[in-house]
Amino acid sequence: MADFADIIDQDQMKEHMQNALETGKISHAYIISGENGSGKEYIAKIFAKALLCEKKENRDGYIEACNECHSCVQALSDNHPDIITITHEKPASIGVDDIREKLRDDVAIRPYSSDHKIYIIPEGEKMTIAAQNALLKTLEEPPSYIVIIILTNNINAFLPTIISRCIVLPMKPVRDDAIRKFLMEECHVVDYKAMLCASFARGNVGKAIELASNEKFEELKNGTVELVSKLPGLEIYDMMERVHTLLAPSEENEKNSKKGVDTSLLEEFLDILLFLFRDMLVYKATEADDHLIFTDKISYIRGVTQKCTYEGIDRIIKNMETGKNRINSNVNIDLALELMLIGIKENL
Repeated sequence: MADFADIIDQDQMKEHMQNALETGKISHAYIISGENGSGKEYIAKIFAKALLCEKKENRDGYIEACNECHSCVQALSDNHPDIITITHEKPASIGVDDIREKLRDDVAIRPYSSDHKIYIIPEGEKMTIAAQNALLKTLEEPPSYIVIIILTNNINAFLPTIISRCIVLPMKPVRDDAIRKFLMEECHVVDYKAMLCASFARGNVGKAIELASNEKFEELKNGTVELVSKLPGLEIYDMMERVHTLLAPSEENEKNSKKGVDTSLLEEFLDILLFLFRDMLVYKATEADDHLIFTDKISYIRGVTQKCTYEGIDRIIKNMETGKNRINSNVNIDLALELMLIGIKENL
């Protein structure tokens, strides 16, 4: 039974929604923008449930849905007749017919049992120009009872006329310590793993939860650290063979493959390397593990920092940044990784 009190950070968005609930000044249209997995739909459903609740109450400093009335029971079961989620048949786009049939033609029907009728549009960036123009006609002359909540990972995908008629609520990156606390308390993740997942999630709670339960990520982390530990004794061929094994795409993720490398794993691999050497730099400066991400690898980190100089670790990090830039600039992936690993090996 998710409520406003369960939303991590996002204070500005919660304040706006709370003010709307308190004053009754509800906009006809909102755009919630943020990365995939950041919790856009989670927040939209909390807002929708509270809007339609028959017995709102003040709880933990928030105006919350009671979670007990008939409306709340329907909302919690995703079965509320006045909360409509706009689906689309084509996975890559939301077409004009989707908007006409499921929203524009439907808004003429008054709410079944509530003061508002709420339309939630996930993946709003997939609306075609024709679909946006169809939506625009509703936004220009909306019935008093409708509330449209558009969810998107790309605010730039919308026509300026759409944006100008909506309240835009951007998702903010969540603090690492807040994500870590959530993972430990709500998902029962051990402390070192919670810190690691929070760091890699870059403020995205959904990604942190996914990483915490992803065995492949744990394997990639351990495999990457093992690769680095053995680099001094490896030839180029052996290095690349190990990298390809680590980054080999699974059958279901073959679509994200580029030259035999899973691009999503590649991004995580590069982040693991960067955070590992960042930890080495921190430990060399402080000789303390309080602020390390890879606390479970402290023995290895300590050993490397006893041999490496500040300048050597700094060169490794700069070399890695160059490697990432090469990959982002579509330089041959194998060549970019090969040059990067050679640079790491020379400074270990």
